[in-house]
Amino acid sequence: MTVQKARKQLDEYALRGFAIIFVIASLIVLRYGYIQIVANDTYSKRFSNQFITDRVLQSPRGTIFDRNGNPLALSVTVNSVSADPTMMRVVAKKTPEEVADVLAPYVRISREEIIKRLNEDTAFVWIDRLLDVPNSNGIEAAIKEAKYNFITLHKESRRYYPNDTLLAPVLGFVGFNEDGKADAEGKAGLEAALDDVIRSNEVKVSIYNDTAGRPVFESVQSQFLPDQEKSVNLTIDTTVQFIAERALDKAMADTKARSAAMIIMDPKTGEILAMANKNRGMSSDVNKLKFEDYRNNAVVSIYEPGSTFKPIIAASALAAGKWQLDTVYNDTGTILIDGHTIKNWDGGKGSGKVRLLDILKYSINTGMVYLGTTTGGDILTDYVKRFGFGKATGIELPAEGDGILFDPKTMSKLDTATMSIGQGIAVTPLQMVQAFGALANGGKMMKPHIIKSIMNPDGSTFREAQDIEQGQPIPESIAKQITDILEKEVSEGGGHKAYVEGYQFAGKTGTAEKLDAEHGGYLNGRYIASFIGYGPVEDAHFVALVVIDDPQGTYYGSQIAAPVFQDVMSQLVRYYKLSPTRSKHNEKDKANGGSNVLAVHRNKDGSVIVPNFVGHAYGEVRDWVHEAGLTFKPSGTGYAISQDEAVGSTLEQGESITVHFSR
Repeated sequence: MTVQKARKQLDEYALRGFAIIFVIASLIVLRYGYIQIVANDTYSKRFSNQFITDRVLQSPRGTIFDRNGNPLALSVTVNSVSADPTMMRVVAKKTPEEVADVLAPYVRISREEIIKRLNEDTAFVWIDRLLDVPNSNGIEAAIKEAKYNFITLHKESRRYYPNDTLLAPVLGFVGFNEDGKADAEGKAGLEAALDDVIRSNEVKVSIYNDTAGRPVFESVQSQFLPDQEKSVNLTIDTTVQFIAERALDKAMADTKARSAAMIIMDPKTGEILAMANKNRGMSSDVNKLKFEDYRNNAVVSIYEPGSTFKPIIAASALAAGKWQLDTVYNDTGTILIDGHTIKNWDGGKGSGKVRLLDILKYSINTGMVYLGTTTGGDILTDYVKRFGFGKATGIELPAEGDGILFDPKTMSKLDTATMSIGQGIAVTPLQMVQAFGALANGGKMMKPHIIKSIMNPDGSTFREAQDIEQGQPIPESIAKQITDILEKEVSEGGGHKAYVEGYQFAGKTGTAEKLDAEHGGYLNGRYIASFIGYGPVEDAHFVALVVIDDPQGTYYGSQIAAPVFQDVMSQLVRYYKLSPTRSKHNEKDKANGGSNVLAVHRNKDGSVIVPNFVGHAYGEVRDWVHEAGLTFKPSGTGYAISQDEAVGSTLEQGESITVHFSR
């Protein structure tokens, strides 16, 4: 081959090579162009999905506050823990046992349960959800130190109750919904009742993943916007609630009762200031409460009110004009109704000629039966319904009871008799508080409510509660008459253990046999002790009911329920800075150095010199009479306006003195 031919052949090879390179390059360019122009969206999405995913997150539930702005229920962001057992074994080369040792101190399941879950043949398993704040922070640090990239911490919203079990049956609790979302659904109490208002909202966000495809939740923590839900302000005062619950705790410890409840309401507005419920064995740790501990007996339970119902019957008879304050009844200790003998609580001892004051003051069953049967069952039932019995009050709480009343069309004389002493019917504690609120508020009955306002996220008012008058079941004059009698029940009668030094409170004790819900009738030897009262009577700030269910040992309301009332009210008058009842003379005495203060002055023979009581308060006069060793016969309440015994006259030990009062 000549040199010239060789060069020609090389040129041909070069040309062919160039053509091949050109074709390959052209194909690459064309493919690149296809990717860039035609398939750009498809590949972009495929690439993006390796690092970004769309997730649905929940915003926290709205906060519940007390009337003073103290949080009662709020949502916080905490860790939930999951694991990838496959990665743990294959990549990290860790055993379930050594991983469990790191996780166990911070989660609520046992070390053995952790090991069991980590042995599952899966790429995802929950270890624990919604850790409390300390453990949430602790496990985050522990995992970081151990460098466990197969453990994932998920940021979730958890409901937190800063006062632990305080108000728990009223607040209720939240739980997972059917989709497995945390903090998503109210299960009881206000959490359930307000679910539509404060429920978590869902928000769709893009979440970055790490190289293993695990979500980096820290990248979306900012998506949890706590200000994006409505908040609720209750009428509850946390301090008043604490006082009530502490008093019930003591009562439960002293009586070994099955349960106890207390409601405190402002009779002028219907605002619930406290609603306390306690069960035997109830934990002080909100995380350990049983489902039955969330039963709000103050609203849900029905019971026979016993003697606490007598003032309602008496007020009804007076308002209907069927009875007068000076009507005399001759009590022989028993009364026969439709062949049934009804006795007084003392076993049938008679008190002789008595008036309504004595009938209520000494809780005389026979007198109440006579009063009720002479008034008539149809009239009494009508008034009892005006007081709100027989139907729910409509408070913003779930599962409220209606109570049980007789049908006036089929009501027998015996039915009327038993209702007159608070038996044969059933009421809720809240109904009793509502009804006695009318006695405390000049006959005007206010609807109980526990929500004060609902606020928008921006702080504006979404809804503000209105004080609602439920009618006036009795005239103001009748309410005053009953109040005067009930004040004597506390100052002189069976409710004396409810007496608050320096203040005038009205109230009534009650002791009733427990109903047998399963078999009917009553449970032998089992009782409900109660006391309901209000005051100070000159300007009532509180109406309160104490109910102690199934106490062991002493079971009379006068012995175990009245002291609870006294304990709580003694603290509340100080908390609200209510001045003790003062006489007109007291104010003058203060200005004059105390020269006219009531004091007991005796003659040399021990007889007592009667002072001028006019202008002095009921409590002052009563205290003077007791110190003097005399018998007190008051008429009315408030300030003394006259006296039967002349100023300067003398009385011997044990003699009686009559003073007339008016408000």
